[in-house]
Amino acid sequence: MPEISVLVEGGKATAGAPLGPALGPTGVNIKEVVDEINEKTKNFAGIKVPVKVIVDPAKKSFEIEVGSPPTSSLIIKEAKADKGAANPKTEVKGNLSMGQVKKIAEMKFDSVNSYHLGKAMREVIGTCNSMGITVEGKPAKEIQQEIRDGKWKDALSE
Repeated sequence: MPEISVLVEGGKATAGAPLGPALGPTGVNIKEVVDEINEKTKNFAGIKVPVKVIVDPAKKSFEIEVGSPPTSSLIIKEAKADKGAANPKTEVKGNLSMGQVKKIAEMKFDSVNSYHLGKAMREVIGTCNSMGITVEGKPAKEIQQEIRDGKWKDALSE
């Protein structure tokens, strides 16, 4: 079965290049493919997302697999930062609320090494630490310690 891999901006796939010309010869309904991609990527608006379209030309059916953008890209977007810090120990590039950390963890949940949302949130906070992004106005390492001390128990519960 043919596979078509493309990079699309979340929620903004179109029937134009590169999708339309690649899908045309397969006989699938291009509008249905584009609509499904846009539905599955709408949470990644403003970010390029890897998408794989697997086509069964005999049945004229398709399956969409959406990859996940890097955690750092999601953090930069949420923090409205231009990029991560060159020296995260001395430079602060932005700040996230615990709500934003949870949102990113939910977006990345299928591709992180955690089975619990709270642990996925801790992974996101760890990435913030290496990017010069504070959480709740504090250095990410300080938030990690507060989590270990039980301060953020309610925010980390699923």
